[in-house]
Amino acid sequence: MIRPLLVSFGALTILTGLAYPVAVTGAARVAFPRQAQGSLIVQDGQVRASRLIGQATEDPRFFWGRPSATAPFPTNASASAGSTLAVSNPALKEAVGTRLAALQASDPGNPDPVPQDLVTASGSGLDPHLSPEGARWQVARIARARGLDPAQVRALVDRHVERPTFGLLGSARVNVNDLNAELARM
Repeated sequence: MIRPLLVSFGALTILTGLAYPVAVTGAARVAFPRQAQGSLIVQDGQVRASRLIGQATEDPRFFWGRPSATAPFPTNASASAGSTLAVSNPALKEAVGTRLAALQASDPGNPDPVPQDLVTASGSGLDPHLSPEGARWQVARIARARGLDPAQVRALVDRHVERPTFGLLGSARVNVNDLNAELARM
């Protein structure tokens, strides 16, 4: 009576816990090799980042991504979490105000309003994407810090704009990791 139960349990464990994951992983590696390996960005033979996880920086020569609510440091992939602060929460208003002041201080001559995604964290705290407006807002600062023509940096942003998935899911976005990798190569 217990033997059929144990045989069924063992068979299902091998099937669902071993055979299925190995088959799916193998198929993914064949069909989508780059994505199955984590969509890594490799420069000079070294892994620098993943296209899927934001990288925090305050270096004025690079694009800054969305703020991260992860702890104990920004874009901590082992602690993915968004901020749960309500719009009416004074702590959120203070955090946004601090971020806004830091952005305006980084480029005091920029008369354009700061895009919302530069001062608010994403749902996961790991998002590597910005709106095209968020990336374009930073063009003058980066061009100045690198001694480049702003038109050259703006063209870089425009080349990296990803359209909505299937033309209708989501909105246009720019992967900050890709932008920064190309800036590092320049």
